[in-house]
Amino acid sequence: MAASAPQEPCCTLETGAQGQVLCLHGDWILKRLPRLEAGLKTLDIDPLRPLRLDAGKLDTLDSAGANHLLLHLGRQGHPLAHLTLVGFSKQGLALLALVAVRRDVVPPRARRRRGLRQVLGWHAWALARGARAGLAFIGQTGQACAALLRHPGSMRWRELFVQLEMVGLRAIPIVMLMNYLIGVVFAYLLGIQMQKFGASHLVVDGVGLGIAREFAPLITAVLVAGRSGAAFTAHLGAMKVSQEIDAIVTLGLSPFQVLVLPRLFAILLMLPLLSFTADVAGIAGAAQVAALHLGIPATNFYSRLRDVLPLSTVLFGLEKTPAFALAIAMIACHSGFSVRRDARSVGLHTTSTVVRSIVAVLLIDSAFAVAYPDIQT
Repeated sequence: MAASAPQEPCCTLETGAQGQVLCLHGDWILKRLPRLEAGLKTLDIDPLRPLRLDAGKLDTLDSAGANHLLLHLGRQGHPLAHLTLVGFSKQGLALLALVAVRRDVVPPRARRRRGLRQVLGWHAWALARGARAGLAFIGQTGQACAALLRHPGSMRWRELFVQLEMVGLRAIPIVMLMNYLIGVVFAYLLGIQMQKFGASHLVVDGVGLGIAREFAPLITAVLVAGRSGAAFTAHLGAMKVSQEIDAIVTLGLSPFQVLVLPRLFAILLMLPLLSFTADVAGIAGAAQVAALHLGIPATNFYSRLRDVLPLSTVLFGLEKTPAFALAIAMIACHSGFSVRRDARSVGLHTTSTVVRSIVAVLLIDSAFAVAYPDIQT
């Protein structure tokens, strides 16, 4: 049997007066790595003499071969920056440069899983930082109100009327529809229970007190929080992203007087009025259900309502709305001013505004219910 021909070496090293020349032969690819490694180990590369890398006889080069070559030469004291490259194609040069850059990149450290104490500490710190920023925002708003009292002419009346329309007039249809349906459902469910005891007339008592004291102010505040509160945050956030707020400051104007106070006053003025329209719509829906399904004529319904629903209960429901409005406006405007300069932050803060405003409204309503339990009759 004839002996097989000797395999061509993968690389040769030539040494002359001009330095060292490393010639690459054949394919420098992944499946030949053991042979490439063995061939490189046979070379006696002098780290003190310049090295030229010749690819004139190189057929194929992939990232594995390039990485192995650069790794070995780097250990011998010849990084890519110190090599003279000859005979490489544009793709080969680009591959060598890419492999050299990627080899120097430090992989990211794995995130350590935080323990319970670290999580609690981080959330406590975030809560304290948020509370501090909120208090600072309230203080700046108070300063803007004081400056407005000293100089009433600085009020932005056009912006105020625009916000009155957006917060109040355009919200009337949805507020009346929602509270009308709440009145219908409340009267229908309460009437079913009262008919079992032959006391259908007590539906008027329950509907009147429930809608005037709780349902109308609460439902209206939640609707305004989801509608106007989200709009405040989105608008102010978009202005911050487009640097319009920075432009206002550059002009020497106060963004609180230009942007915050008109929205604050608009919601403070319109939420009680919207709550009153909600009272009317809710009672109208309940009266219609009472007339159609409970056998209580509208005249009898309103006559008994006048006797069982005191004015103090109606006023108590309306008196809560300024507190709701203040919380919604401050949360919405503060979230708008806290937006970072990207669209994703606008969406996150808008969602946060709706959630926090609804929670604040419920907390305030609970506080009023606990503080004034006797305002019913």
